[in-house]
Amino acid sequence: MSKVQPGRAERIARLKAIAKERILILDGSWGVMIQKRGLTEDDYRGERFKDHKVQLKGDNDLLCLTRPDIIADLHDQYYAAGADISETNTFSATTIAQADYEMQGAVWDINFEGARIARKVADEWTAREPDKPRFVAGSIGPLNVMLSMSSDVNDPGARKVTFAQVYDAYREQVRALHEGGADMFLIETITDTLNCKAAIKAILDVEDEGYEPLPIWISGTITDRSGRTLSGQTVEAFWNSVRHAKPFAVGLNCALGAELMRPHIAELARIADTLVSAYPNAGLPNAMGEYDETPDQTGHMLHDWAGDGLVNILGGCCGTTPDHIRHVADEVRGMKPRRIPERPHAMRLAGLEPFELA
Repeated sequence: MSKVQPGRAERIARLKAIAKERILILDGSWGVMIQKRGLTEDDYRGERFKDHKVQLKGDNDLLCLTRPDIIADLHDQYYAAGADISETNTFSATTIAQADYEMQGAVWDINFEGARIARKVADEWTAREPDKPRFVAGSIGPLNVMLSMSSDVNDPGARKVTFAQVYDAYREQVRALHEGGADMFLIETITDTLNCKAAIKAILDVEDEGYEPLPIWISGTITDRSGRTLSGQTVEAFWNSVRHAKPFAVGLNCALGAELMRPHIAELARIADTLVSAYPNAGLPNAMGEYDETPDQTGHMLHDWAGDGLVNILGGCCGTTPDHIRHVADEVRGMKPRRIPERPHAMRLAGLEPFELA
């Protein structure tokens, strides 16, 4: 597979040009839409994995191989709703995350096919509506292990994985997404900044090996009202930790609905010298674990964010549907994107808190 694909550089240049003109729209939740299908164990197994010894129902990434028709249809629904960018269905497609299903050997194929399916649907929409090109974000999700925090309360130094193991897992995913046709890498739902750094290093090292450089989009998660990531960083400390990657965009997603996420997005909008993205949940889950925020409620709140100049990219996370994305797209149509601030030169470092030396 070629490390440089025809037309991709032109698409990326167009993406960056559009981002200067208007607010870009990302798709919404994949989990809730797949859940609505009521799939069975047989759907997840398909013919290829019919004799696999471990239960596979719930391994949604595997559907890229066993039910590609469903994955293509969901991309189609989100593009039809107004999304400029749709994510590959590869959120947990690393050898570490797939070990829960003993599917490590399928990781390359899941990522490659996930990107290929998304690429095909995006190109069909671009051909249909050339004035509104569609783009593919290679989804690189979090892991079920952390490098920053101990796995044993009695041993602060205990870890279930090493940095090298996390790096290797992300590197395989990055290469497969790249070769499958992704336009950018979206490192998302980041709870542990050190895990994120392993993903960033994997991307940059793949570029050094001759792969075509693709934009990096980094999206962290503020886990509760504390205003910190799970590994303990504030928003500014998190940004200081990843800014060296010179990302195309940085933002927040998941955990919180728009109402609770807003102050943290406002802080990021103040300090980040790149595009700012936000894709909140449809509110907070109810007692049954479901999301009650309606599409028009989500749309109105994100309209206010856009009106206040906080964002460049908007979308939805848990609980959001194509209808949510349609309302968001309608609410911000014609609104100007956030202006990227110029900050004074300074040395900016971070632990759990930011440190700045002018």
